[in-house]
Amino acid sequence: MHTVFRIGEVRKIDNNRALYQVDLKLTSDDDPQLRELTDFIRKEVSGTGWYRMGQLLLQIGQFDKAEELYMALLEQASDDSDRADIYYQLGWVKNDQGQYEEAVAFYEQSLKIYRKTLPEDDLSLAPTYNNIAQVYNDMGDYSKALEFYEKTLKIDEKTLPSNHPSLATSYNNIGLVYNNMGDYSKALEFYEKSLEIRKQALPSNHPDLAASYNNTGLVYNNMGDYSKALEFYEKSHTILETALPSNHPHLATSYSNIGQVYNNMGDYSKAPEFYEKSLEIRKQALPSNHPDLATSYNNIGQVYNNMGDYSKALEFYEKSLEIRKKALPSNHPDLATSYCKIGLVYNNMGDYSKALEFYEKNLEITKKALPSNHPDLATSYSNIGGVYKNMGDYSKALEFYEKSHKIYEKALPSNHPSLATSYNNIGGVYNNMGDYSKALEFYEKSLEIRKKALPSNHPDLATSYNNIGLVYNNMGDYSKAVEFYDKDLEITKKALPSNHPSLATSYNNIGQVYNNMGDYSKALEFYEKSLEIKEKALPSNHLELATSYNNIGGVYSDMGDYLKALEFYEKSHQIFEKALPSTHPLLATSYNNIGQVYNYMGDYSKALEFYEKSHQIFEKALPSNHPSLATSYSNIGQLYNNMGDYSTALEFYEKSLEIRKKALPPSHPDLATSYSNIGQVYNDMGDYSKALEFYEKSHKIKEKAVPSNHPNLAGSHLSFAVCYEKMGDYTTALKALKNAYEIQQKAFEEGNAAFSFTYSRLGRVYRSMKDYSKSLDYFQKCLAIDKKTLPENHPDFGITYSNIGDVHRLMGDYEKAITFHRKALNIQENVQCNPLECATTYINLGETYRQMKDYTTALTYYQKGLEIRENKLPKNHPDLAVVYHNLAKLYLSTRQYNMAMKNVQQAVEIAQEKLPSNHPHILEYKETFEKIRKKM
Repeated sequence: MHTVFRIGEVRKIDNNRALYQVDLKLTSDDDPQLRELTDFIRKEVSGTGWYRMGQLLLQIGQFDKAEELYMALLEQASDDSDRADIYYQLGWVKNDQGQYEEAVAFYEQSLKIYRKTLPEDDLSLAPTYNNIAQVYNDMGDYSKALEFYEKTLKIDEKTLPSNHPSLATSYNNIGLVYNNMGDYSKALEFYEKSLEIRKQALPSNHPDLAASYNNTGLVYNNMGDYSKALEFYEKSHTILETALPSNHPHLATSYSNIGQVYNNMGDYSKAPEFYEKSLEIRKQALPSNHPDLATSYNNIGQVYNNMGDYSKALEFYEKSLEIRKKALPSNHPDLATSYCKIGLVYNNMGDYSKALEFYEKNLEITKKALPSNHPDLATSYSNIGGVYKNMGDYSKALEFYEKSHKIYEKALPSNHPSLATSYNNIGGVYNNMGDYSKALEFYEKSLEIRKKALPSNHPDLATSYNNIGLVYNNMGDYSKAVEFYDKDLEITKKALPSNHPSLATSYNNIGQVYNNMGDYSKALEFYEKSLEIKEKALPSNHLELATSYNNIGGVYSDMGDYLKALEFYEKSHQIFEKALPSTHPLLATSYNNIGQVYNYMGDYSKALEFYEKSHQIFEKALPSNHPSLATSYSNIGQLYNNMGDYSTALEFYEKSLEIRKKALPPSHPDLATSYSNIGQVYNDMGDYSKALEFYEKSHKIKEKAVPSNHPNLAGSHLSFAVCYEKMGDYTTALKALKNAYEIQQKAFEEGNAAFSFTYSRLGRVYRSMKDYSKSLDYFQKCLAIDKKTLPENHPDFGITYSNIGDVHRLMGDYEKAITFHRKALNIQENVQCNPLECATTYINLGETYRQMKDYTTALTYYQKGLEIRENKLPKNHPDLAVVYHNLAKLYLSTRQYNMAMKNVQQAVEIAQEKLPSNHPHILEYKETFEKIRKKM
């Protein structure tokens, strides 16, 4: 035996030159591990010097040089036997270059020569069949790959003993195809056959045994069984550590695979640790432009992308791209992968034009390099579809998703997980379009495949349940939504570690349903569980943390705890500002949410400042017809409506409507919202016929778009009720309220926060009908719900106390009336709320004191209320007429008839302009007018 050393450590000793210090340890002649390995290596490696040189060039990634060498050998070849061998090697080169069709052509030329003298099932043809199969596998033509691998297997089974290593390789390769086809049980079956043979035939530290464990680990990884995947990857790694020097490229691959499992498990501290180990080996063992180095940089980039550190992700993806540009031909699939990864980061950063640019580069290469039905081409179309979806261009998104889907249907078996993903993507677009029945149809198709193809605790199954839950949530079927979200949570708990970000997402989604149901304490409970996981698992500036803070802020906003809401929205905003480019749509959403809180607090100048910041970003970042721009216009419209600037409110609501008409299908719920908002402005302006016209338009869309018991339909009936009440048509108002109540009874449990507003409106209608006991009963029901569901200083308490006080006034119980009005003011004067609510309480107190004949106090409160309403409302608003009429009655009682006449005339003028001719207020104002006229 020649002198053989074990390599201990390799250290670079000169940064400017390729000088290394290698620590060697002499082996003895009878080293058992060395003897076993060399016996096998001697059998496995053959060929003359130049052919070995070609193989070496291939091993180190020098594909072009290997091609040059083999082409030179081909020119010098004197007989068919040499030519067949060289064609075979050129097929290998072309496969490594990603030029698959040329690879097949060379292999077939080799095969053609061999077949002149050999039968189809000759043992020496097996390697060629095997390599042709490998190319077809790389091309995504799995049926062809199986055909050639099975030819190899047939030869091996005929000619080799049942425990021969080549037979193991054949089983292994067939397992690989089944893995790519998504048939994981079949893949495991063949990998296990391969493993059994290798265990019997090979020494326990043979690298092929490691490869078997590695491949089995890969299947478990794809099945989402990460603990099993780790178990097999670690078995593989233990062998490689024993059998190979510490800087061998196979060890680097092993570290990389373990890193991938930790990445999938959401363990972003462990994943980079293993990826970095892999990178370190590759830096030492491989030339600086080797494709495997590019793979390492790519993997590290992926972790940073998952961590939301997009600048770092880009840095590593670009390093990977640079190497691949130098090392690979311009149409190599790995180059396409690099462009795809960079596109993904830009998509996550909200830079959709850049994302499209890189995804289109990816598509261009993929089209050239791969056959037209290759699954990777489907992925390219799918990625572009995803960007168009984010841009709100749903027709374009569907176009690309459907292109992708057609390829998957042709290329893959009907139960392949990638087909499930494709159905899922299409379902997502229909969900965004508001076509919930279509969304469910596609999500359920996706679920069916995943149930058949994947183990029962696979994370992708959880995703399917989650998406179906999302649709039911959007449909307002909250019990169904919770049912599916719970299924998602159950799988996620079993499949993933307790601090995995996907578990946080599950808790988050359940929180969202409870928030929509008005169960704010439950919503907070789940949002906080989600936050707790994210704080442990993710870096402090991760976007998912910002999302959690944002959601908690939303609950506090709904609870009327606006200072808490601001605190969480600002935490969220700080992360977005650090982590995202200044034009990212999420930043715009963040500004919008802060603006909304200031709007609820009645701080309209602050609200406008934040809404405009949000709008400026949306205008820069999104196409002009994006639905998010419509939402932005809508929010600004709402603000102007609250400020009483109705013409500007209408202008913004109409801009919003215009975009939604272009961007969304005619039955989309957001269109209904637009019509409802415009109706609200006309209602607030006192133009009730116009208001009803738009409320009707909104209602018709909702009837088509959502199920008959959806809370949004109850919202329509409530809008009708408010309108009819103000028009004095109390019978129709009661009918509308009954409709709203019946829907809410089906959609919610008794005592839900949603009933509060319905009870409040019923109280108002019965008050107007002078049925004070019924009115009081409903206001007290409203109060009971508020006490259960809202914090004690919520602005809604102010409204309810004021309403109860007003009924007591009408019943002649002035002391009680004053007590409740003061309770209302105690909230309204000390908590940020809409000033118009405070104005109503001042006017109600004024009316109470007028009836108590305390005219001085009454006048003080009337003037306070009038000042707010004159500042906030247009000059001809019906609510101003109410104050003018109250003042007229006060001046009549104090015999100031000129002042009384002036005020009653203002009231009558507004009422005649804005109210229907049979409205009770007109009759009441005219009666007061006559009384004053008679006194003058």
